[in-house]
Amino acid sequence: MDRRVTTEARPDRESDDPSALLVPEAYRLPATEVAARLGVDPDTGLCTAEVSRRAESCGPNQLAEPARRPEWLKFLDQFRNWLIGILLIAAVVAGAIGDIKDAVVITVVLQINAVLGYLQERRAERSLEALRRMLVPTATVRRDGEIRLVEARTLVPGDVVLLEAGDRIPADGRLTVAESVEVAEAALTGESQPVAKSVTAVDRAGAETADRTSALFMNTALTRGRAEMIVTATGMDTAVGAIAEALRTGVEPPSPLQTQMDSLGRRLALLSGVAVVVYAAVSLVRGEALSDLALRSVALAVAAIPEGLPAVLALTLALGVSRMARRGAIVKRLAAVEALGSATVVCSDKTGTLTLNEMTVRALWTGGRLHDVTGEGYRTTGTIDARAGEDSVHTGDLREAVLPFALCNDARVTDGGIIGDPTEAALVVLAAKAGVDADTVRADRPRSGEVPFDAAVKYMATFHREPDGRTRVHVKGAVDVVLDRCTDLLTEDGIRPLDDDRRREILAVASRLGSTGLRVLVAATALADRTPAAPDHGGRAALPGLTLTSVAGIADPPRPQARDAVALCRTAGVAVKMITGDHADTAAAIARELDIVGEVVTGAELDRMTADQLAERIDGVGVFARVAPEHKVTIVRALTKRGHIVAMTGDGVNDAAALRAAHIGVAMGITGTDVAKEAADMVLSDDDFSTIVRAVREGRSIYDNIVKFVRFQLATNIGAILALLGASLAGLPAPLTAAQLLWINIIMDGPPAMALAVDPADDDVMSRAPRDPGERILSVRRLAAVTRAGAVMAMGTVTLLAVARERTGTDTALTMAFTTFVLFQLFNALNARADDGPLLGRRQFRNRTLWLCLAAVLVVQVVAVHVPWARTVFGTVPLNVTQWALCLATASTVLLAELAFRLLRKTARH
Repeated sequence: MDRRVTTEARPDRESDDPSALLVPEAYRLPATEVAARLGVDPDTGLCTAEVSRRAESCGPNQLAEPARRPEWLKFLDQFRNWLIGILLIAAVVAGAIGDIKDAVVITVVLQINAVLGYLQERRAERSLEALRRMLVPTATVRRDGEIRLVEARTLVPGDVVLLEAGDRIPADGRLTVAESVEVAEAALTGESQPVAKSVTAVDRAGAETADRTSALFMNTALTRGRAEMIVTATGMDTAVGAIAEALRTGVEPPSPLQTQMDSLGRRLALLSGVAVVVYAAVSLVRGEALSDLALRSVALAVAAIPEGLPAVLALTLALGVSRMARRGAIVKRLAAVEALGSATVVCSDKTGTLTLNEMTVRALWTGGRLHDVTGEGYRTTGTIDARAGEDSVHTGDLREAVLPFALCNDARVTDGGIIGDPTEAALVVLAAKAGVDADTVRADRPRSGEVPFDAAVKYMATFHREPDGRTRVHVKGAVDVVLDRCTDLLTEDGIRPLDDDRRREILAVASRLGSTGLRVLVAATALADRTPAAPDHGGRAALPGLTLTSVAGIADPPRPQARDAVALCRTAGVAVKMITGDHADTAAAIARELDIVGEVVTGAELDRMTADQLAERIDGVGVFARVAPEHKVTIVRALTKRGHIVAMTGDGVNDAAALRAAHIGVAMGITGTDVAKEAADMVLSDDDFSTIVRAVREGRSIYDNIVKFVRFQLATNIGAILALLGASLAGLPAPLTAAQLLWINIIMDGPPAMALAVDPADDDVMSRAPRDPGERILSVRRLAAVTRAGAVMAMGTVTLLAVARERTGTDTALTMAFTTFVLFQLFNALNARADDGPLLGRRQFRNRTLWLCLAAVLVVQVVAVHVPWARTVFGTVPLNVTQWALCLATASTVLLAELAFRLLRKTARH
């Protein structure tokens, strides 16, 4: 059917104003009017001179370059952080007091962090580069009345583009010719099924992208038919261009960890300043020498700052990234793992993420029996089983029932892959499960003619020469259309007349399957008098009375692991919301299978809501259907406004802007487009939704380990501050010298802290509700815990110093105080491993690395006390066994005190 249009407009009119080349909502206008407005005759195309004029006016058909910030400013941006600023000061202070090693280590760590952050800043630019790589390099056009192959970047509004099945569309356009056209638009709209296109205008203002059946869009692809279109938008004016603009201008929210580290930095700055001021004031009152006061005040300032924090953070996150990579998740940004661990909502694209993106026949009706079809995707393993309470149709009858689906079909299935239309491939797989090999029967019954599928008539027919020489027609198509052409029905008793009762039964079955979100097709067959030489595309004159053989229900099925993954998310307190371009019924059916709860809202309904209305309602919504790319960003922002930490999964171009807008974007590695992968923070190499659940577990574990380190380190710092203040107030010599304070900082920031970074996840990590996004790492409860531990350490150190000084002398007492404070950290590490609940138990023995590190600390402390050169550096004297035992017993009080406190708190609650 030739649907060409003509126009009297002159193709050589002046077009210097780009706005003159815009045709708003071209899909609503007749093709002739679009051609007239763009000044082009579809039969001849634009002339070369006019193309040049329009190219100067509209620019090339490519995406705009992002605004680039100078590279040196990007690097300096990495230091705009409270904690980083404090640690820079710590490096300067360490160097000022002669601790060059500490100064160098801190500076190197900060430089490494800055370089990593700088590299991450370029993700948005790579997203746009990926979009540009997707653009078609060439296009077939009609210019000056000739067919030419040109660079796609040279296309201008008004160009006439010619397309065949398999071609990728180079720009947005209005169809002028549509011969059995279907287009795969999943990358743009998220709809899994190819969309039938025609030249008929869509008379509806504001129609969603997926409903604009008279329009074609850049970067989608023809899967069937032949088409011609007039280009109506190029470059940044296209639908893909709008996504590119969102990526270019979008702002990525800071991760919860980045926010928490900034808050912690401010608190540590305050703690450090107060400690130095108080200690200096007390020391001045006592009359200490200014030189000693300056040295100890500076050392105290350094001790108050956990300069090992960036290194431990980097290690903790890097180890998490490594574990995730082994489990199928490739993390592009370190903080992304922790951010996912704090997620409260996962917004998941349906097609290819929750589903296989492989069309599958799920139900078959034939001979008056409804059957379930097992197996997933394009693998031919599976069965056709009668539903409970119904007898199965004989195997031979099943083969006869599905034979039209195998013959009236152009698709092929090879090793789990397909060539051709996905829906037709699903029917080939169905035939194989019934024992019909499509390649074999096609060879036995060669095709002698066909009526190609056309959206206007909604069916396809093929004519085949039977082994006995007769001609048979096989038909598949929409229920209402094919049923009208049927006079008989294949039953278990053979072919019987199709009376009104049977018609109502078939319509009821189709309605029942359709209500569950299945796409319904029927198959029919008949003997034909002859094979028409040129069958009418309407097919009415070519088709005899048909015998209906079967009804098939087709869907893109959920991934086998997805239901369990959704259930695990619910247990972990993480809501799952499906966002798709598919129809509401289809989306709702998949949601029911996956047990995703909540109401269904369409893109049209979203358009009628204000931002505040959506934010108020969004927690009760489980499915968003028929959405456009801009809707996805709106949804993410509404959830963020409600205080959620949002993870967004996706695989298509249409998901890219939302992936960037979310706190963490997760792209599919197998089916995902380059654009989605570049925009995302994490890429799933196995495309398995359940991998996200494992990432949530990993993220929660990482956050727990960061809390453990902060508790451990700050308790040490507070203990050192209080010990110095306490000794000064008691009139005792300082229990820790500047060298000893720095030594404690080095060994505590090192092995034990690093070992806490690899602590295994708690057993209940996935049964806890997500933490409050506003929760601080150094919350009031945790601050009380570290202060409590620090006070016990200070009290034990000062008390032991006072008692030992009277009995053993000052030098020995100071060595015992120094040793006791170091040993306190061995027990403090056990305290830090349990933020709440029991302190002791089998889980304390799961981290072998920690125990090895604690043993190493004990060994180096023995060296500091007993090796001559080390005694000179740290000002220590040897201790006997009794003195070591007394130090160890005193150090254990920090664990005993915490045990007693938690026991009393538990008793008080009951």
